[in-house]
Amino acid sequence: MVLETIIVAVLIIIILAMAIKVVREYERVVIFRMGRLLGAKGPGMFFIIPIVDSTVKTDLRVITIDVPKQGIITKDNVSVDVDAVLYYRIVEPINAVTKVENYMLATSMLAQTSLRDIVGQIELDALLSKREELNRRLQEVLDIATEPWGVKISAVTIRDVSLPESMMRAIAKQAEAERERRSRIILADGEFQASQKMMEAAELYQKVPIAMKLRELQTLAEIAREKNLIVVTSGAPGGDVSNIAGLTGAFAEAKAKAETK
Repeated sequence: MVLETIIVAVLIIIILAMAIKVVREYERVVIFRMGRLLGAKGPGMFFIIPIVDSTVKTDLRVITIDVPKQGIITKDNVSVDVDAVLYYRIVEPINAVTKVENYMLATSMLAQTSLRDIVGQIELDALLSKREELNRRLQEVLDIATEPWGVKISAVTIRDVSLPESMMRAIAKQAEAERERRSRIILADGEFQASQKMMEAAELYQKVPIAMKLRELQTLAEIAREKNLIVVTSGAPGGDVSNIAGLTGAFAEAKAKAETK
């Protein structure tokens, strides 16, 4: 009698252990009863009928997939190796279990094929300069394809683009040529602006001839600072020089008188 009671107690404990299920906040359990879909349970504790019910547990947290490098030929016939990172989560546990055999593998394979298809439709310059636009396009394509599976694509990021060595040298030459072109344009623009200013100055000197004389005197004064040059001015022989000499003598005489006083 005692043995039978112990056996019954052990069986009850085993049945209860098999019947009681506990799932975490970020998990859901899809229950099948006799092969038929019963529904999803969780989080917390719930009961199932042992042997009759079977369960499949899913994780609702964001899952990261490292998309392997894909050898792709771009629209302008350049071979590149591109890899990406995919972030997704389960929003419909029932669909993730019943609509696809292995949603993780299916999502990874779909990400690889979509990456090859989209990158193959664009040129190399767009691939290198429009990463964010390509990321959004990949996310939209994958999100539409995985929606029936109960999978939500959170983000897609193209991580690395590997180019052949010959293409890297060609891009470096192109960048150098572009910098040379810009420098020549800047230099030519500077010359153009300088010529415009010189033309405006010439017109001003033509309207006010005395300004040209003042400019000449200023230039002579700047040259005289060196004290090792002989300057020969233009004009009538001795005319301008005598005037300058007279002005200089008058200034010197006035300065001497002022010092004497």
